[in-house]
Amino acid sequence: MVTSEPTARPQHELPATRQPGRGRALLDATVTLHRPLLGMVALMAGLAVVCLGGLLVDDRMLLGESVWVKPLKFALAFGVYGLTLAWLLSLPHKGSRATWWLGVVFAITGVLDVGVIALQAARGSFSHFNNLDTDPVNQFAQRVFMSGVPGLFLASVLIMLILSWQRLLDRPTARAIHAGLALAVAAMAIGYLMGFTGKQLVHDSSGQLVELIAGHTVLPDGSELVARDGLPGMPLTHWSTVGGDLRIPHFVGLHAIQALLLAVVVLAKLAPRYPWLRDERARARVIGVLALGCAATLWLVLWQALRAQPLVHPDGLTLALFGGLVLAVAGLLRVAYLRSREDGEGAHERRTATTS
Repeated sequence: MVTSEPTARPQHELPATRQPGRGRALLDATVTLHRPLLGMVALMAGLAVVCLGGLLVDDRMLLGESVWVKPLKFALAFGVYGLTLAWLLSLPHKGSRATWWLGVVFAITGVLDVGVIALQAARGSFSHFNNLDTDPVNQFAQRVFMSGVPGLFLASVLIMLILSWQRLLDRPTARAIHAGLALAVAAMAIGYLMGFTGKQLVHDSSGQLVELIAGHTVLPDGSELVARDGLPGMPLTHWSTVGGDLRIPHFVGLHAIQALLLAVVVLAKLAPRYPWLRDERARARVIGVLALGCAATLWLVLWQALRAQPLVHPDGLTLALFGGLVLAVAGLLRVAYLRSREDGEGAHERRTATTS
């Protein structure tokens, strides 16, 4: 049993593998998870199972994919992010009571938003941007989005602002959390850009014509009212292979925090084998470089999408910028390595001078 009250003593603790003396706080931390967010995660897991069943037994389609694909994606995304946030808010920090309630806001609004997406999928209709004003259920859904999405965004911004100036666990973990939260907020803000992509006329699963006031696909000028979100896409993700797709930078930014925290764990595991990584300052430098790489990647795929360019069909300029990004990250990692080696040699010389 877990508890989420910030001042309560933990009823059940989740210990990670102990590796004393290495300064690897993320691996060593014992956490008390945020119960409302865990409840949201459990509901998302249940919804994912329902959606998987729907994929097997329900042949209705929306824009060329099963009606259950969208709620499945949202259930998985909210489940992963909610679990990350539940762990993050369990860490000791100032303002924990405020962040606990912000976590509650995130959990409630997340359940409402994804629940409405699942409801519309079960009805064989569209959730976001649906302008069918003759349908009272759809009108209710749009009101939920109009209030729920800003609630999610505001709660995330406030959590980021409260935690961004605090030292959480060790330096590498703190840097991963600070950068990851900032990138997640940026990704949520990018979601608002979808509202400016223009209208499109589409058909729901029953063949009824529906006007969507916006979408996620960006096509060149002159493509007004084309059902652009139903054009060919990549396998699994269905990201557009015809135009730009704003879901790509949205995805990159939202899940960068998981990638950065995974990098923290990997670096801690490698520290016993590679002496230069044993100093947490060295690992923090590496995480900083990776965070810059994530931010640059987010900007690059956003810029590519706004230019109505598919991810899988980059032009020469995009490829050149991507190549420059890879080289820059590799160069900065090299600098971080050399700096850490110098720090290690300097510390060794000082110890030698002290003992001699």
